[in-house]
Amino acid sequence: MPNQATFTGLQLRSLVKTSGQLELSLHTITTPPPGPDEVVVRIEATPINPSDIGLLFGAADITTSTLSGSPEQPVVTMTIAEAAMRSMLARVDQSLPVGNEGAGVVVAAGTSEAAQALLGKTVAVLGGAMYAQYRCISVKQCLVLPEGTAPADGASCFVNPLTALGMVETMRREGHHALVHTAAASNLGQMLNKICLKDHIALVNIVRKPEQAAILKELGALHVCDTSSPTFMADLTQALVETGATIAFDATGGGRLAGQILTCMEAALNRKPGEYSRYGSTTHKQVYIYGGLDTRPTEFTRNFGFSWGMGGWLLFPFLQRIGEAAAQTLRQRVASELTTTFASRYSREISLAQALQPDVIAVYGQRSTGTKYLINPQKA
Repeated sequence: MPNQATFTGLQLRSLVKTSGQLELSLHTITTPPPGPDEVVVRIEATPINPSDIGLLFGAADITTSTLSGSPEQPVVTMTIAEAAMRSMLARVDQSLPVGNEGAGVVVAAGTSEAAQALLGKTVAVLGGAMYAQYRCISVKQCLVLPEGTAPADGASCFVNPLTALGMVETMRREGHHALVHTAAASNLGQMLNKICLKDHIALVNIVRKPEQAAILKELGALHVCDTSSPTFMADLTQALVETGATIAFDATGGGRLAGQILTCMEAALNRKPGEYSRYGSTTHKQVYIYGGLDTRPTEFTRNFGFSWGMGGWLLFPFLQRIGEAAAQTLRQRVASELTTTFASRYSREISLAQALQPDVIAVYGQRSTGTKYLINPQKA
């Protein structure tokens, strides 16, 4: 029989006010009984991904955080610069739940056979509003985790793993044979390295610090280029010569890096013998920007011929384009390699209330490598 109990718990919400302030708070929410093809999941682990931070803080300045409310239900207020408010108009006065993905135990199920089969199972969930103690969601958005898997081990099995797999799949579908990735020492970057090593795909990693390069080399990465090195451009060009990479995925977005990658791709291609063309190499070079770690404008000097492209890439539109069958194949690979290829590391586990402490925000809000936080909504 279906479990018709209701569940009441906390949910984290983000609100942009017309006054030019952003407010983060915890609301007490009653989760209704699930529909026929729905389940209620007690969320026990949910990561703070860069994509979550975009919704969480919007265009607010996290250094302006002030704390009010109670210890159990704190309220954080931040200031949004007047110029930045223009980008926030579509969400003004809307209290939005946060959190793309998570994992937990199914505590109630609808009447359908598929829903009943999940009762008591530990599942990973993708569908938004995961910074909450309970979440009612369709069975189609649940992935049953292998027996004995802890929710913390399955909490990040959608966004980063599917993004890494999506990059490789995009490379293949667009006719490239090797790829470049920036911010490469991140959890996502480490997963991408494991995928490429296992699938025998050449990968060029770009990092900002020697210690980040060391992390990747310990994983077996063959090509790591450090932007802080005075020989970065020469190093990157040589890596592109050796790999033949002509597609890149850039997590930084702003600054000169995307343009530098295209420049080095052109230089690498021009080292190969062939017919000279005043228009540059005829091999298409592509950079996809999929993040905004660098909030400056994207700058580049167009010295890489005419056969090139620079654009945006997002996971969910990509999954829609490839269709449900192909997307399910990627999800099943994640499930089968959850504790190996797609294992995530977290620097700290925090509660919902701790996620709203200004000193905690100051750390995870920087989105730096090695500071990935995991929220456990059930944690006191």
